[in-house]
Amino acid sequence: MTDERDPLTTLEGCNRILILGRTGSGKTTLARELAAGLGVPHVELDSLYFGPDFSTAPLDLLRERTTAAIAGERWVTDGNKRVVRDLVWPRADTVVWLDYGVHVSLWRLAKRARARTSSLSAQAAESGRRSGLPKQMLAAARGVLKALRSHRGQRREYPRLFAQPANQHLAVARLRSPAATREWVTRVTSGR
Repeated sequence: MTDERDPLTTLEGCNRILILGRTGSGKTTLARELAAGLGVPHVELDSLYFGPDFSTAPLDLLRERTTAAIAGERWVTDGNKRVVRDLVWPRADTVVWLDYGVHVSLWRLAKRARARTSSLSAQAAESGRRSGLPKQMLAAARGVLKALRSHRGQRREYPRLFAQPANQHLAVARLRSPAATREWVTRVTSGR
């Protein structure tokens, strides 16, 4: 990093912020909260990728959508999508890495699956149609497997990526617990 930005202390000079972390770490929730606190747009990469019923955008469309979404001078985005990393990382100036223990992600994934399952069951009861529960249960299982697989990989990969010359422009804040993240958000958004 060539300048003196320290995103652990302040987000002064941090205009394009990328939130990273494993599946279920709370990237989107934090990005939404941080964007609102800073008064900047929130770019949710998953919303550019996923469509109805877990359909996915073709790669060309995802890259086109991502390029357009991050064209602005100030934003907060979230996501680990490798297929658009070459677009997002060079535009970002700051990374907030949610590097929590895997138990946090697993707990949050379980809560998410329960909420989605309850919602789908209620919708099915009202409409009399199939509930989509099998798809939701499969998606939940994939999320758990992804969180387990990515835990050690991210802890090895991200420090190496941050050290690469192409990424030296990124100021990195590594947050290791939800409590540390809550304190950090309060600190960096107070007075805005």
